[in-house]
Amino acid sequence: MKYQLIDNQLFIKNRKNFMAQMKSNSLAVFNSNDVYPIGADSTIPFQQDRNIFYLSGVDQEDSILVLFPDCPNPKHREILFLTETNDHIAVWEGEKLTKEKALETSGIKTVYWLQDFDKIFKEVMAQCETVYINTNEHYRANTDTQTREDRFNKKLKEQYPAHSVAKSNPILQRLRSVKDKIELDIMQQACNITEKGFRRLLNFVKPGVMEYEIEAELMHEFLRNRSRGFAYTPIVASGNNANVLHYIHNNQECQAGDLILLDVGAEYANYSSDMTRTIPVSGKFNDRQKAVYNSVNHVKKEAEKMLVPGTIWAEYHVEVGKLMTSELLKLGLLDKADVQNENPDWPAYKKYFMHGTSHHIGLDTHDYGLLHEPMTANMVFTVEPGIYIPKEGFGIRLEDDLVIQESGAPKNLMGNIPIEIEEIEDIMNS
Repeated sequence: MKYQLIDNQLFIKNRKNFMAQMKSNSLAVFNSNDVYPIGADSTIPFQQDRNIFYLSGVDQEDSILVLFPDCPNPKHREILFLTETNDHIAVWEGEKLTKEKALETSGIKTVYWLQDFDKIFKEVMAQCETVYINTNEHYRANTDTQTREDRFNKKLKEQYPAHSVAKSNPILQRLRSVKDKIELDIMQQACNITEKGFRRLLNFVKPGVMEYEIEAELMHEFLRNRSRGFAYTPIVASGNNANVLHYIHNNQECQAGDLILLDVGAEYANYSSDMTRTIPVSGKFNDRQKAVYNSVNHVKKEAEKMLVPGTIWAEYHVEVGKLMTSELLKLGLLDKADVQNENPDWPAYKKYFMHGTSHHIGLDTHDYGLLHEPMTANMVFTVEPGIYIPKEGFGIRLEDDLVIQESGAPKNLMGNIPIEIEEIEDIMNS
């Protein structure tokens, strides 16, 4: 991995917190992700399952974590199973985790090679009554692909039909949504790398540049700062492309006078950052662009003030909608009749601001978190209002990542990234 070794106290604490919420005499099991094929002998670069990483720090394929806090054998209360490394693997792929390195990474003392899994697992399953399986129940989850975890869960239920089955997901949704200080430091690092990339491109963008060239500038800066690259597929949308919310082609020429909407963020140590900025191709905003930009920025600043303990996500979005409605009236995009006759299920402002304002962020860009429960300190949310005007050929979105505090305003992890019109113009024209 490119990133520096993470303090294993994070993973020791995460496991302790998870096991404290398990039923008595129960066991939990977590698998790494598959290595997905492309064709011939090519594969998609491996990314670890976020839950096994959260609980162990192990960033390696073919890994299994078993947690059994009530196991009569103390040695088997935390177990890692890893692929046995050897000289051949070391030559062709680089050495995998040794048992010693696995202990340093995770804080787990009992490490077996994967070849011993069936025997050891059969032993511990005979000693427990309930098994926690790992399922993806994120509200945005939508995939037809059968994962390694899916196959394991199916096989487990077939082989051990007498065991009770519980879900690890509800526990992880709560735990992962509240960040440890070590996690916040890692996320700050991801945001700092994103800042470097953004400042680099402010001195690069000019009329005639291609969207993919901007993407390349960001990737260069991310990689040279220990990031694997983008935390999610980057959006570099010039002109009317900004009105396609998930525009990812990034293959058009940036024209003089247009704006570029950049929704990009570096990952670091599997943690995400998520930034959106909108900048002028020619280095200057025109008056109409400034007016819309300032409206979006105003809504963003007011929305941030609501990210405090006790806030309910759904109610927060209603209040942000009211803020946006007021701005759209000032801009002449809505009139009073539009608002008076609006559909409560799809308010008038949704014509120009059709997506949500905030989501959890952490190991996943759209991270785990139970949205029906009140916000608490050390949750991290994006704030990303936007106004999209296809008839005028541009869209503007602004986004930062903010940590909810025990009291007072949230901490902006992207507070050093230029966002005000004057600062952006000054840098682009310096």
